[in-house]
Amino acid sequence: MKRIGIIGAGRFGSSLAESLAEHGAEVLLIDQNREIIQELSEFVTRAVEGDVTNRRTLEDAGFQECDVVVVAIGNNLEGSIMATVNCKALGVPTVVAKANSDVHGKILQRVGADMVVYPNRDSSHRLARTLLSKGSVDLFEISDGFSIAEIDVPESLRNKSLAQADARKHFGVTVLCVRRLAEDPAQPRTVIIPTADEIIQPDDKLLIFGTDKKIDALAQDT
Repeated sequence: MKRIGIIGAGRFGSSLAESLAEHGAEVLLIDQNREIIQELSEFVTRAVEGDVTNRRTLEDAGFQECDVVVVAIGNNLEGSIMATVNCKALGVPTVVAKANSDVHGKILQRVGADMVVYPNRDSSHRLARTLLSKGSVDLFEISDGFSIAEIDVPESLRNKSLAQADARKHFGVTVLCVRRLAEDPAQPRTVIIPTADEIIQPDDKLLIFGTDKKIDALAQDT
């Protein structure tokens, strides 16, 4: 089970915490607002009131033990930067930071954020699914219940042709294209529109279309 920390319990952070908790994740939440913390304490594993920009406070709360920490502070630029820096200093493997503008996002990346999300573009529901996926999955919702996603190749599809894999029959998704490593690793991946005889290589990336439920199921097999 993944342990995910959330710094900031505003609208985005609260929604993310509830979504992660609903999917069975261990969620550690911190915010300076006592009322919000008390309200959300029944949904998450642990809710802490404290200064989110203070490294010692984060350490005492156990954020260094998280697999992922989401810095969900958007309106306080200094606060989000300090929280991001402190999480990386604590050795958190992956820090996801919320930004309100491209400039804000670039600053967060400069100070160590591994991933930057924008609340107007990335819903908390989508982010929750991405964080909980065993494999690498990037989701693009195109209508209610349907998405296009890029995922690592599931173990059950590796070294098989598309015809043999028959992803539509067995998993209910359609493989739209394959992104394959170039001979020179420094070069961008090559995009392949696959034929039925195309062999799926273990380090490929698959762009697939299907329902959110089917995509989630297939991503868990990676």
